[in-house]
Amino acid sequence: MSDAPRFDPSLLASAANDNLTVRRVFGEAYEREGVLVIPVARVSGATGMGSGGGESDLPSGPTFGRRSSEVEPHVSHGLGHGGGGGYAAHVKAVGVFVVDGAGVQWRPTLDLNRVILGGQVVAATTAAVVAFAWAFRRRR
Repeated sequence: MSDAPRFDPSLLASAANDNLTVRRVFGEAYEREGVLVIPVARVSGATGMGSGGGESDLPSGPTFGRRSSEVEPHVSHGLGHGGGGGYAAHVKAVGVFVVDGAGVQWRPTLDLNRVILGGQVVAATTAAVVAFAWAFRRRR
């Protein structure tokens, strides 16, 4: 039997569990000038893994340099194992809680990419409606 390390799914599950926790949602709070700020993020993740093993009684291929009539079939016996896996996490800042003398306030982050995409969708829709109206008016 080989001394090669075996795939241990529990190690992968443990690593994913350590990364996909509430500690990723609520970041380390910090205080400035009497105001407590708590960063908040949206966390999503996925994991997948698999492993397997088995025995082999497969004939090996012919030995090079010999004619096929001289080759005696050789059968190799052995055990094999394999496995693998992975996980992914997506973390996106969504805002902060601000705790001060007035109470707790929610301050969302501005997602500039979403604003730009929204503007592009509005512009494309407007252009399509204007083009349709122009073509419809021209047919009359």
